[in-house]
Parts: sequence; structure tokens; C-alpha cells
Amino acid sequence: MTAPVREHGLIERLAGAFRGSPSQLNRRHESDAELLRLPGSGVVLALTTDAVVEEIASGLYADPWLIGWMAVTVNASDLAAVGAEPLGILMSVVLPPDASDDLVAGLRTGLSAAADAHGLPLIGGDTNRGATLSLTGTAAGLVDGECPLTRCGARPGDRLFATGWLGLGGAYALGRLLPGSAPAVAFRPLARLREGRLLRRVASCAMDTSDGLIATLDELARRNGCGFSITAPVEPVLHRDALRAATAAHLPPWLMLAGPHGEFELVFTVPADRCDALAAAGADAGWAPVELGVVTGERGIVRLGAEGAPLDTTRVRNLFDEVGGDVPAYVRGLERLSG
Repeated sequence: MTAPVREHGLIERLAGAFRGSPSQLNRRHESDAELLRLPGSGVVLALTTDAVVEEIASGLYADPWLIGWMAVTVNASDLAAVGAEPLGILMSVVLPPDASDDLVAGLRTGLSAAADAHGLPLIGGDTNRGATLSLTGTAAGLVDGECPLTRCGARPGDRLFATGWLGLGGAYALGRLLPGSAPAVAFRPLARLREGRLLRRVASCAMDTSDGLIATLDELARRNGCGFSITAPVEPVLHRDALRAATAAHLPPWLMLAGPHGEFELVFTVPADRCDALAAAGADAGWAPVELGVVTGERGIVRLGAEGAPLDTTRVRNLFDEVGGDVPAYVRGLERLSG
């Protein structure tokens, strides 16, 4: 029997005793951003906060420009997953005592580039000195006139999609954290804000893949009391650089979907009778979603292939912590799970 998802346990220990707001529409874990109905209006305020800390400490993000870019993007992606229109972002930056001018300049240009790319202006924040570098963003967005997307609402028979090819985040992490195992890949994800707003009209639930596809499906299965069957072959849904990395490292391609670092696409479900509307809306926007599979009634079960054996998604999700962040041990553990 596998242990529960560890991050959720920590959140419950920290936040379980707090009183919620009567204006809040979502409960804990039900959406990527917190959703509050503004009194006396039909407008929903979406709020999210996310930090870039572990990624810096592990060496996953080392380039100051990329650190700045990701500090904005991780928050923008949460807004995308609820279909919000970006409003602005606050940024808290902790600089080490020996921070160089080049470090500060790199962070500034990365932050500015991501803010411009996402239409998410930097409206304020805080700067401090500390032992190690960290960046924490708090982003706000608005949902006006329609219900926001949440992680809840999937039903058996719904179709499962992603906003783009998957696995690039896993391939990037493999190249960074296990040097020489796979070719380095370029990584500059762009949050799917436009697609999130489009999906409000057709999707039954949505979540971003910041922790990889498998962890995302594990969470959606928990929220909806359902399962998923990935009926599409793995190779066609992988980003070409992810497939190339798996081939070079002699790894099963699905490992690029296992996280714990994702590619910041959106994974979403659509009732079968709305799939034509999805295709039409995508064509109008010059965008084609990637079909992955179907929602099933097998509670908590994720299958790779219609007749594939169930994948222990909770074990996949906890494995990196269980091996203490030891990347070779993590990869070996994933290979055993795939066997």
C-alpha cells in the first residue's frame, strides 16, 4: 500500500485549522488558483502564489534569466488553469549576501520578459537578503461573466486532452540533474493563458502539468473519483525533444511524463458532446489540442493504453521524495514501476 501524497499532508497540517473566506468558491486542492467572488458582482478574483526555491537549490534552474522567467511563469500557469485574464503579479525576491550585479541583471531581465510575454505586469513586491536565492510570486487574475475552470467536474466518458505536446519538462530535468544521460534541451515554457480562457466554455475540468502528466492525472482522479485511460500512443504525444531524450538515455518514453518537473501545459477533460465545439474553437484560434484518452469509472486508476496494467500514480508522485531526491535512484524506481 502506498503512502498518501506527501505535499497534501503537509498542506493539511499547515492550513487545516484556518478559517476560509465566505467569498471563496473553491476548497483546498480543487483548483490551481484560489477563487473569490467579488461582492456585489459577477466577477471572480483568481489568486495564486508560487515560489522558485527547490529548483534553484537542486541546480535545476541555474541561469538567472531562466529563474526570473520561471518565477512569473509558474504563477501565470495557475491563472491559465482557471481560465483567468491576467491582472498583475507581486514578486518577493530573497538575494544572498554575495549576489552579483550579473545575477541581479539576469533576474530582472527574465522577470521582465516573462511579465511582458504573459501580459502579467509586475505591480510591486519585496526584496530581502537571506542565506540563499529564492523568488516568490503572487499573481492575480479575473474571470468575468463565466464560471472559472477547476480541477472538479470530469465524468466517465469525457475525453482527455492537453494543450500541447508533453514531456519537455521531464527531458529538461533529466539533462540538468543527470548530466550526460540525455542531450540538453531548450526550456522556456509559456503559460497557456489564451487556451485557458477558451476552455472555460467547453472543458469540464483542468489542471496545469507543473509536476508532470502522471502527477496531474493522479490529482484529477482524486478530485473527481474517476480514472483515466491514456489511449493515445505515448510517442506521438511527447514533445520531440522529450522523445529524443528518452531514446538517448535508453529509457521508456513514458518516463518523460512522470515528473516531478513538468512542462506547464494544461490537461483538461471535455464531455463528448462538446468535442466538436472544442475543435471549432481551437481552429478559430489557430490551435489544436492533443488528445490523450478518456475518463473512466475506475476510481483512482490510470492506465497507459486501453488494456494496460494500472499505473501506481501515487507511488510515482511520491517516489522522488522517497529516494531523497537521488536522481539515479528515482529513474531506476520509475523503470521498475514500468516493468
